[in-house]
Amino acid sequence: MKPSMEKLRWIMAQLRDPVTGCPWDIKQDFASIVPHTLEEAYEVADAIEQGDFSELEKELGDLLFQVVFYSQLGKEEKLFDFDSVVAAICEKLIRRHPHVFAKTEFACQAQIKANWEHEKMKERQEKNDRQSLSLLADIPKSLPALSQAAKIQKRCAHVGFDWHRIDDVFAKVAEEVEEVQEHLHGDRQELTAELGDLMFAVVNLCRHAKQDPEAVLRQANQKFTKRFQGVEAKVSASGQGFEQHSLEQLEDYWQEIKADEQP
Repeated sequence: MKPSMEKLRWIMAQLRDPVTGCPWDIKQDFASIVPHTLEEAYEVADAIEQGDFSELEKELGDLLFQVVFYSQLGKEEKLFDFDSVVAAICEKLIRRHPHVFAKTEFACQAQIKANWEHEKMKERQEKNDRQSLSLLADIPKSLPALSQAAKIQKRCAHVGFDWHRIDDVFAKVAEEVEEVQEHLHGDRQELTAELGDLMFAVVNLCRHAKQDPEAVLRQANQKFTKRFQGVEAKVSASGQGFEQHSLEQLEDYWQEIKADEQP
């Protein structure tokens, strides 16, 4: 059998066969697979960030397998199957892109985006009407905190609950910094709350600057890691350990590495 979606679905069915299948795959359920799905998604993101497209090909396969796994579980429990999953996304994409499939005219990219958000809001509203849920109720609790904050803010912004000027966002960040400073040596719970408010405000700043806060922080993490590894190399080359270096010496190494990065 040549590589195809049908072959992948057949492999999945064999792995889940209660008699001849793999013991690990047989004992899995929807909840137990979630951590693996999140890990595979991050590995896809990492391969893209590293520009490793050979690895990306493999990671995309791993991520696709997660969809097939969930679909097999849905089929076994008579909830849904792979074909219904595909049908659902096809219907959604066609409905959300009337400028492509229904030849609806939009004046600019902003109108296209507004229509996309409007369609998503209608879907959420229909779901909320059925379940009497808040506008924010279906935001996944398992999202990374930065991504979750950005999605919360985006939802609120779509109904007009948002700053209109980025200067107001800067002012809010400055206000939260002052409140953190005020509570720095006070009650621990109050400090925790103020630090959370500050981080939430910074996420809002990222959003208004058209930046993804999760991607921004991941990039900062990578930059710091690379520079610190450079500091480690300089410490090693000195023949002395970290404990034999002052903070000023380590800072000098750091600045040298930053200077070397300049074009």
